Amino acid sequence: MNICAVHLVTFSPTHTSKQVGEAIVRGTGVSEIMKTDLTLHPVGKLEIPENALAVITVPVYGGKVAPLALERMKDIHTSGAPAVLVVVYGNRAYEKALVELDAFASERGFKVIAGGTFVGEHSYSTEQNPIAVGRPDVDDLQFAETFGAKIRTKIETAAFFPLFRFLRKVVKLRKGGVPMPRIPAVDTELCNHCGYCAVHCPASAIKKGDECYTDAEKCIRCCACVKGCPQKARTFDTPFAALLADCFKRQKENRIIL
Repeated sequence: MNICAVHLVTFSPTHTSKQVGEAIVRGTGVSEIMKTDLTLHPVGKLEIPENALAVITVPVYGGKVAPLALERMKDIHTSGAPAVLVVVYGNRAYEKALVELDAFASERGFKVIAGGTFVGEHSYSTEQNPIAVGRPDVDDLQFAETFGAKIRTKIETAAFFPLFRFLRKVVKLRKGGVPMPRIPAVDTELCNHCGYCAVHCPASAIKKGDECYTDAEKCIRCCACVKGCPQKARTFDTPFAALLADCFKRQKENRIIL
């Protein structure tokens, strides 16, 4: 995917969130930059195009996104623009602020592709009671620029966009009223009532002697009956299969976490 512009959205009363956001934007190397600073006033309705990368940076107050920041961002929407979310906290803890911002941005149409937490000098910091003084410092801002460069690389490889394309097609499919099968179909002429499906159904949705019936309330659509039927009498023809095959052609690698 080609990103034509970066749109920095920030709320930054003490300029810490803004500094981090600007460093991330620099790191992306994208020349066309738009900025929306919500610190002193709301922007009103704003639609960010799909081919622009949104970088949203906000401060953390008491473990949550600054409420005024959320209030002033409520009229910002998009139809699928990728977004990088960053919360800046005063060296205590960001708690659930990033999760909160993720939910907020997703509700407004953004496709979150990356997130970060950065330290900024605490709002309560004084000479007598220093708390993360001078942060973000030079090292922090360099780290933010490197983050921006990695985001640019991720966008260029576009490893995550098949998922977004799939989700958009799913929404279109559902809005189009395309029938969605709830249970596998059975070819009564091929079924010889061998009982294989009844024995191997983990949800007990099929009963021996009545193999042509599947209990829709119990069926989990694991397709064990479809894949194992000796007579090939069962099929599960869902439009999701075509979408999955089209959007996820590249074989993925196994991963482990230790």
